Parts: sequence; structure tokens; C-alpha cells
Amino acid sequence: MRAHVWHAHAITAVVGCTALVLGVTGTGVAQAGSRDLGRQVLPAGDGWGSAEGGTTGGSAADAEHVYTVTTWAEFKAALTDGGDAPKIIKIKGMIDAVSQGCDAFVTGGYDLQQYLKDYDPAVYGNDKVAMGPQEDARVASAARQDAEIKASIPSNTTIVGVGGNSGILGGSLQIKGVQNVIMRNLTIEAPLDCFPKWDPTDDNRTGNWNSEYDAVVVYGTHHVWLDHNTFTDGRHPDSERPVHFGKVFQQHDGLTDIVRGANHVTVSWNRFENHDKNMLIGNSDGSASQDAGKLKVTLHHNRFEGILQRSPRVRFGQVDVYNNHYVVNEEQKDDYYVFGVGISSQLHATDNAITLPAGAKVGKVLKKWNESPLTAENNYVNGRLTDLIAVHNAEIPAETLRSGAGWTPTLRGKVDSPRAVPAILKARAGAGKVC
Repeated sequence: MRAHVWHAHAITAVVGCTALVLGVTGTGVAQAGSRDLGRQVLPAGDGWGSAEGGTTGGSAADAEHVYTVTTWAEFKAALTDGGDAPKIIKIKGMIDAVSQGCDAFVTGGYDLQQYLKDYDPAVYGNDKVAMGPQEDARVASAARQDAEIKASIPSNTTIVGVGGNSGILGGSLQIKGVQNVIMRNLTIEAPLDCFPKWDPTDDNRTGNWNSEYDAVVVYGTHHVWLDHNTFTDGRHPDSERPVHFGKVFQQHDGLTDIVRGANHVTVSWNRFENHDKNMLIGNSDGSASQDAGKLKVTLHHNRFEGILQRSPRVRFGQVDVYNNHYVVNEEQKDDYYVFGVGISSQLHATDNAITLPAGAKVGKVLKKWNESPLTAENNYVNGRLTDLIAVHNAEIPAETLRSGAGWTPTLRGKVDSPRAVPAILKARAGAGKVC
């Protein structure tokens, strides 16, 4: 397989962006200040991804395993070429995983209008899950989409965008059961589930639409660095989804989920925009045997705007969240939360900036799912120092939270003043802002 091979050139040093000055990490590969994003590695001490050997991705790739791709087919071929040998994949331009549209996946006679007629609650009721020819056809059509839009990322891989406007539309990147992966400088438009499932029994037997496909899922994988990416619903915002059976025809799942024993992940300098269910860290209360002692994740210098919930929602993990900016939009102010406190979570959220519209309740920044203490200190809401736990407990006394996550992060770079964070991230977070 030989898709647009890029041959390595001599690496020269560059001065700039102090938060991104790189050093020597786990494998001893020195790429300080490299202009080539594919050769850069996660700096020492930069979050949980730098622990226990660090994250180097494909930085050690030889010339035969460096690719520039411009189509989804080339991208998937490059991923499989060379197995787990270090590889660098450069994405040039926006490549579309669903360029032929949803109709290309339809099979078995699936027809949305007929599906809606068959499972209308007035006809089908809410006592049993959807069954019958149209549900069978939906499942078969969904399987075709699944096979096309999912891309499995192998170990020892770096994926970077070329320039300021490169990335993936509608693909689902599966970082599953591997190790040592870097993704940087990419715009990722969340995949649109062409065939959502109607479950009549969901939501207290009022029914609900359920969708598949995270934009990025880190599943049972250790040592991952997601940096300077933009994650968004892009052309397909939830606000434009139709309503069927009184429920939004949900076609999106998560933007970036970190689950099933994933560990040592740093998520830095990204933008998360205009999405509902943003980030799960741990996806099941019943996964203690798999997740306990893992799910160690750092989120720093990320900008979240127009995100309704889960930024993140945490189970089990020691999760360090600092120097992020959360912007809640007017239309979301009555039904939002930022930090979800789940079972056995050890969330340490400090030095963040939160911007709320007039009338939004500050107490809703925190959402209690289980009895798990957290640390939430030196956070600013609309420019004012705010004790998030105290305000939450006063406004929502039925969900009283306790302070004290029980650990103190040590793997941090420079901690900026939370009052300066909004301006810093506006200038430097997201795809096209890495230097």
C-alpha cells in the first residue's frame, strides 16, 4: 500500500508557543521544538498521558511509514499498512467518510417514513422494543454504515492535520485496545447516525431515539494525547434535528469518550463546540473490575462552547481538569451541566473559567450522579471567584456534594490564572492554532 508517501526531511528547531515546547520523553526520542507536528511528542509532565513512559505516537516512524492522505479510503489504508510499526499519517484537507450520503447504506427495504408509521406509539405502543421488518432493515442498514465510517487506529500512530483546515467529516475514530496514539491539529465533525433506533420502552416508557458513533472513542487503550483539535457537530447541529413521536430524532452520540479501562490520557488545547453529550470518562457503573485504578485523564486548556452536558462526566477515574473555559449558551441555560460526578470518581477541577448567560443557575455546573467527593477550587464564573460546591449545595440541596477528591495532581504544566484563560484559549485552542 502506498498512498501519497511523504519522505522525512531534516528537523530544525523553532522557538515559540511556550506551552508547546517539547522535550525528551519515555523512549528517549528528542524532538524539541520540531516544526513537523508528526515528530512531536507529549512533553514530560504534561498530564496523565506523560506518566509511565509517556506518549510518543508514531514520532519514530521511518520514511516508509509516513503518509499524506486526501481521501477516507487512503486514510483507512494507511492505518492498516505496517501493522503496529510507528507511523505518521498527515491528513490534507477535509476528508469525508460519508461522501455518498446516507442513502448509500440503505438495504433490506428500509424506509424512514414506513419506519415511523410502523412504530408510531399510537399504533405500536410502548410496551415492547421495536421488532419487525422495518427494524430488521434498519439494523442491516446501520451495519453497512458501521463498517464504512469506523476507522481503527493502531498502536504507535500519530495523526495530524496539514495546515489550518484539515480533518475528518462523519468518521468514527476507534482508538481501541491499543497504546501510544497522538491526534493533533484536526477538525473532527461528529458522525451522523443515518439510522437511529426508536426504543418505545425508553425514558419511562415514553420512548426515545438512540444513536451510535462517537467522533473519537478511547477504549481499553493507554497513553493517548489529543491536542489542538476542534470537535464539532459542524454541518449537522442538534438544533436542526427533526422531532418524531415528540422526541428529538437524535443522530449524535459522544464527541470524545474515554472508557473500558482506558488510561493515561492527556486532552489539551482543543475546542469542543455545539454538541449535546460531550465526554464520558467511564461509561458504566458496573465496570469497576475494568475501570478501578484506571481512567487517569487530564483535561487542560480546552474551550467548550455550546456543549449541553458531560464535560466530562466521570466514573472511577482520577481526572484532573484545569485551565479550561466553559461557555454555556442562552438556549442551554435551563438544561445543562458541566462536571458530572459519578460512581467512585475522583474529579479534581480547579482553575477553570465558566461563562454563563443571565439567569443561568451556577449550581447546575455540577451534577451529582453518585456519592463521590470532588475537589473544585479557584474556579471563576463570569469573572468572579466561585465556590462551585457551596453554590451547588445551596441551590440543589437534594444533591449535596462533598469536597475532597483525595489526591493532588502533580503532572501539570504551567497553570494560568483562570481570569486569563478565556483570552488565552480564544487565541490558541483548537485546530489551526498549534505552533
